[in-house]
Amino acid sequence: MASSRKPSPDGRARTAEETRERLLAAAVAEFGAKGYAGARTACIAARAGVNQQLISYHFGGKQGLLDELRCRREEIQATIVPPGASFAGRIRAYLDATFDRPDWARFVAWQALGDCPFADAEEERLRAEQQREKTVATVAEARRRQENGEVRTGIDPAFALLAAYAITLAPVTMPQLVEDVLGGDPLSPQTRRILRTQLVSLLTDEQTEEDE
Repeated sequence: MASSRKPSPDGRARTAEETRERLLAAAVAEFGAKGYAGARTACIAARAGVNQQLISYHFGGKQGLLDELRCRREEIQATIVPPGASFAGRIRAYLDATFDRPDWARFVAWQALGDCPFADAEEERLRAEQQREKTVATVAEARRRQENGEVRTGIDPAFALLAAYAITLAPVTMPQLVEDVLGGDPLSPQTRRILRTQLVSLLTDEQTEEDE
C-alpha cells in the first residue's frame, strides 16, 4: 500500500530550493542563448523540467528571474579571482571562468549589449553609474600594476584591460571566428591553453605556463 505521508517542512523546503536552482540554471542557459528579449518562460520551464507557473511562483516572472541572476552573478564575480592574484593571474582566472561557465559568459555579453533591462529606470541609472565607477577603478588599478611591473611596458593599461576582456569572451561571443582562426572547438581545453598562454605573454612579462 502506498504511503500517504506528507513531506516534512524540511523536505518541502529542499524541493522548493531545488526547483529554484533548476529554474535559475535553465534561465541563464536560455538568456545566454537567446538574450532576455528572445528568451521565453515556456522554454526556461522546459529546460528545467518544471511547470511554467513555478516561474511566477518563485520569482514573480521573467524579470524576477533576471534580477535574481544579476544577484547570483555578483556573488560569482566575487569568487573568480583568488586573493592577491597578479594581473596575469586575473587573466587566467577570468578565462577559466568563461570556459567553466560559458552560459554565464554569454549572459554577461548580452548584458553588455543592453539586452537585460532593469524593471526600474532609476535602478538602471544607478547600476550603470556604479559600473562606470568600478571600471574607472579597474583601469586605475591596472596602471598601478604596470608601475609594479605586472603589465608589459609600452602597453596602455586601459588597452590591456580591453584586450583581456575581448579575448576572454571571444570563445562565446565569436565562437565561429575563434574556431576558424585557431582551428578547433572554441571551448576546448586546447583553445583554453592557447588563450591563457598567449594573452598572458601579450600583456605581461610574466613567464607563461604550460597548462596540464
